[in-house]
Amino acid sequence: MGSEVDYIIMWVNTTEADDLAEVYYNVKWIQVVTSMLSIVGSGSIIGYAVFQNAVRSPEVRSLFYLSVSDLFLSFCWLLGAFLYKANTRGLPCFNLQSVGQMFYLSTILYTVNFVWQTFRHFRRRISHDLNQISDTECCIRRITTVLCSVVPVLFIVPVFYYGNMKECYGNRSHSCLVLNIGSHVTNDSYKNNVCAILHTYSTTVFMTTFCLATLSILAIVVYSCRLFKIYQKASRTEQDHWAVITVTRHSFLLFPSIFLFCSLPVVTLTLVSMKRMHSSYQALCYIQAFTAISQGFLNSLAYGWTQQIIRCHKENSCRDVDTQTPLLRSQKNLYASMQTSNTYMGPRTVSAI
Repeated sequence: MGSEVDYIIMWVNTTEADDLAEVYYNVKWIQVVTSMLSIVGSGSIIGYAVFQNAVRSPEVRSLFYLSVSDLFLSFCWLLGAFLYKANTRGLPCFNLQSVGQMFYLSTILYTVNFVWQTFRHFRRRISHDLNQISDTECCIRRITTVLCSVVPVLFIVPVFYYGNMKECYGNRSHSCLVLNIGSHVTNDSYKNNVCAILHTYSTTVFMTTFCLATLSILAIVVYSCRLFKIYQKASRTEQDHWAVITVTRHSFLLFPSIFLFCSLPVVTLTLVSMKRMHSSYQALCYIQAFTAISQGFLNSLAYGWTQQIIRCHKENSCRDVDTQTPLLRSQKNLYASMQTSNTYMGPRTVSAI
């Protein structure tokens, strides 16, 4: 009777292992597709910013750095998908996963930086002082950009050093897959306490960074929406200027939504792995494989949409001017001269963000 029970338990464990092997295999190919899409999306933003000489623009520069981070993250996990095999040793996957964790933290920080820089540009635009950027603000902007790259490296260096020294990688081939972003290595036993501490450390760093970033982004979005409503009630401005402000307001909602859409499955799977709740583990693996590294691709769609909206507003404004008769144009100029207090005298350069 005892041998029969043991046989049944072994049969259940083998079936569960086979199911997870199938999940890992499917996640691998989903990871290949999403990585390639994100590489194309991030590369398109980088190419546009470089060839259009738009990197000098403060509002585009922050998106450029975010796209560079997304690009490196996508290359990292594309390589991980190609390295994944059932008999792959854990050492290359562990180190590649550490690099992926570093780029993912950098992407989170650059997202916060992008939202903040967009908000600063939004305030300058509604205040009609686009040419008034102090040296102090430029210095702070450079320091923030550097910190977004340096801080993740400082956090992950201990994982590199002690993880390789204590051989915390073991024989975990599935750590090459994107499903391990949040918890670094999920649901595995460790040889010693140092490896367990590293696991807890990397998970805590990720969760803390995500929570602080999310709170910061939500605070900026809420404040910018309130500022927009106040400005909308108290001010009048030119049509093309107002169109840019409106599209910028939509960007405050669109880009943070993309960030949360891509990051929440990672956080959820991390919490599930920590509490060892396997009922929804497989479904979360598939969802995370689709969303975790798709931010670069979705950001490119959002940026292209904002560019198209601005271009349509500019074309409509030009057509409105071209179709007016001389009498209508003179009446419009006379009406505008009677409202000099509301006339915008700043530069007419139009940017999507």
